[in-house]
Amino acid sequence: MNKETLALAARALRHFTDKTTDQAESTMEIPLSAYRDVDRYAVEVERIFNHLPLAAALSLELPEAGNYRAMRLLGVPILLIRGEDMQVRAMLNVCSHRGAQLCKDGAGSRQMITCPYHAWSYSQTGDLVGRYGGMTFGDIENDQYGLTLLHCEEKAGIVWVCLTAGEVFNIDTWLGDFGDELNTLDLANWHMHEQRDLPGPGWKVTMDGYLEAYHHQLVHRETVGKYTVGNLLVLDTYGPHQRLTFGRKSLRDLIDQPRDQWRPDEHIRMIHSGFPNLSISGILGDHCLVSQVFPGETLSTTITRQTILVAKKPETLKQLKETKEFSALTLKAVQEEDYGIGFSIQSGLESGANDHFLFGRNEPAVQNYHRWIAKFMDSKNNSWQRPKRRSYEK
Repeated sequence: MNKETLALAARALRHFTDKTTDQAESTMEIPLSAYRDVDRYAVEVERIFNHLPLAAALSLELPEAGNYRAMRLLGVPILLIRGEDMQVRAMLNVCSHRGAQLCKDGAGSRQMITCPYHAWSYSQTGDLVGRYGGMTFGDIENDQYGLTLLHCEEKAGIVWVCLTAGEVFNIDTWLGDFGDELNTLDLANWHMHEQRDLPGPGWKVTMDGYLEAYHHQLVHRETVGKYTVGNLLVLDTYGPHQRLTFGRKSLRDLIDQPRDQWRPDEHIRMIHSGFPNLSISGILGDHCLVSQVFPGETLSTTITRQTILVAKKPETLKQLKETKEFSALTLKAVQEEDYGIGFSIQSGLESGANDHFLFGRNEPAVQNYHRWIAKFMDSKNNSWQRPKRRSYEK
C-alpha cells in the first residue's frame, strides 16, 4: 500500500466527513485587466511561455531513434527528434538555407532531415551534413549552417523545451520536489490511445477551470461530477506546480473500514498541474488524461492538446470499449462542459458587469497559479529556486 496515497485518502476522508476543504488564507481579487488587456496579455505570454520550460510533448510520442514530432507552439515551429543516442533534441523546424519548413506538422521517423526545397540535409542532431549541388553552390562552412537548437530536457516522461533559442534551464531546479512526484506516474510506459487538439477560451479562463473542484457538481453533473465530491480539494504545492487531490463519492465506504484494508486509489483522484500549461489527470484507474494548454493567436483563444493514455494497450473488446468510453467522457467533460462555461465567461468579459474576479478561500490552487504569474512578471524575479512541497493540510 502506497503511504502517500493512503495519507491523501485520509486527508480527503476528513474533509468528506467534516464537509470541509483545503483553504487559502483569504479570498483573492484579480482585476479584469488580467483577462482582457491585450498589451498585458502579450507581455505575460512572452515572459512566461517563451522563457520558461514548457511541457512540449510526452516521451512516449518519440519511442524510438529517428522518431520526430513537428508542431507549432505559440507560433514557433518546433521539431523534436530522438537521436541514435536516444536523446531527444529540439530545434526550429526551419532550413538554414532559405527558411523552408523541413517537416510537416505531425509525427514520423527520419534517419536524416532533408529540406523539401533544395535538399539540404541535416543529421538528427541538427548538423548540416549535405547540400544538393554543393560544388556549384559555393564554399561555405557546414558547421555554421546547422539548425537552430532550442534547449530541451527529458524528465518524468515529458519533453520540456524553452521556445527562446540560446536560453537554458535546469529541469531539476525548475521542477524541484514536483519532479519526484511526476516520476511516480511512470508516464513513459503508458500506451497512447488518442490525441486531439481542442479550441478553448482564453489562457487564464481555461487554466482556472483545471484548478478547482468548486464547480464539479453543477458543471460536470453528467460526467465526472457523478463520481467526485464537489468543493472538496486536498492541495499540495511545489512552488508554481501543484498536486490537486479530489475525493470520490466512494470515500463514504472508508468511514468504518480499518485503514489497513483501504485501497486509496479507488477513492481519490489526483491531478498534477505543471506550471504554466500542463495538467495530468488520472481519473479511472488504468486511464489517464494529459492536457497541454497553449495560448492562441488572441487573448480569447487557446489550443488544448488532449492525450488519452492507457496503462496497457487495449487487447479485448471489453478493454477497448472501456478506453473509448473514457475518451468520450473526458471529451464531453472538457469540450462541452468546462469549455462551454469558459466560452461564456470569455464572451462576458467586455460586458462591464465585473471589474474584477474573486477567488474564494476554497480555490487555493487558482490563487497559487495567479500568484506565480505575478511573481514571474516581476522584473526583479527573473529566476527561481528549486521549489519544495507545501501542504495545505491544517
